[in-house]
Amino acid sequence: MPTSPTTVLIVGSGPTGLTLAIDLARRAVDVAIIDKAPQFPRSSRAKGPNSRSLEVLEDLGVAEEALAAGAAPLPMRKYRGGVAIADAAPFADVHPTPDSPYARPRMIAQWRLEEVLRDRLQTYGVRVGLGRELVGLAQGDMSVTATLADGGEIEARYVVGCDGGHSAVRKLLGIPFEGKTDETQMMVCGDVEAEGPDRGFWHQWFDEDGAVMLCPIPGTRSGWWFQAGPETDASGAPVPPSLESFQRLFAKHTGLPGDLLSQAALLSTYRVNERMVDRYRVGRVFLAGDAAHVHSIAGGLGMNTGIQDAYNLGWKLARVASGQADPALLDTYEEERLPVAADVLNLSAERLRATLEAIKEPGGGLDTAVAPRTNGLGDGYRWSSLARLGATPRLRAGDRAPDAPCRDVATGAPRRLFEAFAGPHFTLLGFGAGTAAALREASAAHEGELLAYGVDAGGTHGLADDDGHARSAYGIAPGEDVLVLIRPDNHVGLIAPATDVRAVAQYLSAAALERA
Repeated sequence: MPTSPTTVLIVGSGPTGLTLAIDLARRAVDVAIIDKAPQFPRSSRAKGPNSRSLEVLEDLGVAEEALAAGAAPLPMRKYRGGVAIADAAPFADVHPTPDSPYARPRMIAQWRLEEVLRDRLQTYGVRVGLGRELVGLAQGDMSVTATLADGGEIEARYVVGCDGGHSAVRKLLGIPFEGKTDETQMMVCGDVEAEGPDRGFWHQWFDEDGAVMLCPIPGTRSGWWFQAGPETDASGAPVPPSLESFQRLFAKHTGLPGDLLSQAALLSTYRVNERMVDRYRVGRVFLAGDAAHVHSIAGGLGMNTGIQDAYNLGWKLARVASGQADPALLDTYEEERLPVAADVLNLSAERLRATLEAIKEPGGGLDTAVAPRTNGLGDGYRWSSLARLGATPRLRAGDRAPDAPCRDVATGAPRRLFEAFAGPHFTLLGFGAGTAAALREASAAHEGELLAYGVDAGGTHGLADDDGHARSAYGIAPGEDVLVLIRPDNHVGLIAPATDVRAVAQYLSAAALERA
C-alpha cells in the first residue's frame, strides 16, 4: 500500500539530491528523499565544490561548515621518472573580489560534504530513507506512484531522479543516455592510507607508460585519494584495483616502497563517459545531476553541475507545488539547464584533451584541466524565456547576480548583497533615489515573495554602496537610477528603468510565473 502522499519524492541522496531536498524543505514543501544504499557511502568521488557551488551552499546556510570541513586547493607537484621536476599552483593568483567572495574551489571529500548537507536537511525534520530501491514508476494525472524493491509504494505529486549515472529513474522513463564511453581512458581509484609523501601537495607522477596521482583527503591524518593508470595482465587486460596493485603501481612510478600504502578502500575503475539526456522531464518526473549528464572528470564539473541543476529546479518546483506559479514554470528547468549540460560536456572534454596533451611532456599535469570557466561563475541563462528584459554594460537578464559589500543604512552594519538575497524570495534592488516609489509599490504588491532594497536610495532603509562596488558589479553608473530583479536562484530576472514598477509586476505576474 502507498505511504502517506508527499509533495516531492527525491531518489538519490548525493549532493544533488540533498541540495534539492534542502531547497524544498526551507520553502515548506513536503519532501521525502530515498536511496537504495543500505548505509551512507564513504566514497570520495568528487573533490569539492567550485566557486559557484559555494555560493549555492551559502544560500542554503552551509557554506561555513563546508569551508571548515575542507581545505584550500593544494599546489601540484609533478614528477617524471620518480623525480620532482615542477610545481604548479593554479589558484595561487586567484583571490576573492567584491563581486565574487569564493574565488577558489574548496577541497572536501564528497562523503563529508554529504554529511554537512544531511545535517542541514535534518534541521527541517527530513531524513534520508536508506535501503529503499526504486523499481517502478506509474504516473497519473495528479501524482506519481513509486514502487520500491521491498514492495512498498510512495505516492508523490512530483518525483526527481538524482540517482547517478546508472539512474533507475531515467531507465524507468525510457530516456536515452546518448554519448560514448572511451575504454582507452581508464583509471583505477581508491582511498588509501599512506605515510611518507608531503601532505602539502597533490602529487602527480606522469610517465610515458603510466601515471599515479596521490592527493591528501582533507580532515584526515593519513588518508589520500589514489588514482592511477591500471596495470595490465599478460593478455593486455586491465587488472582490477586492489591494494597490492596500487602498491606495485606506486613503487613503479614513484621509486618509493609500495608498502607505504595501506588499507585501500572504496576501490573502483573509472572510464571516461560522455553522455547526456535529450530531455530533463517526462510529465511529473524530472532528472538532475549525473542522472541527466556524465562527462570526464577534467575540471571537476560533475558534482557541481548537479548542485546547480538542483538549485535551478528547487524554487520553480516549490512555487508550482504551493500554487504560486503555473505548471508552465517547470518547463524552464529543461530550457535553462539542458544547454548548460551540453556546454559542460564540451568544456570537460576539451579540458581532458588539453590535459592528455600536457602530460606527454615532462612538467605537464592536472593544472591544465583548470580554466576560468570551470569555476561556474559565468554560467547564466540569457537565452531563457525568464530572461525577459534589460541590460547594463556589465550584466544582462539571465546572468548570475554578483555579490557586493554594502552597509545597512538602518544599523550601520556591513551587509553583503548575497546576505540580502539569501532565502526563498525574489529580491528587488533599486539603485538610486529615483527608485524609491517603485520599491515601495512592488514591496506592497508582492509582500511575502519579494524583498526590496534601495541601494544609495536615501532614507533610513536600504543599503549604502559606500565604495561603489555594487554599482560597479552591476554596471550602473553613479547617479543612474535602475531597478534589478533577482530570482530566488540568484540570477538576474530583469533590469528596468527606475520608475518601471510595471515591468516588475509583469515579470512576477506573467503566466509562466504566477497563476492569474
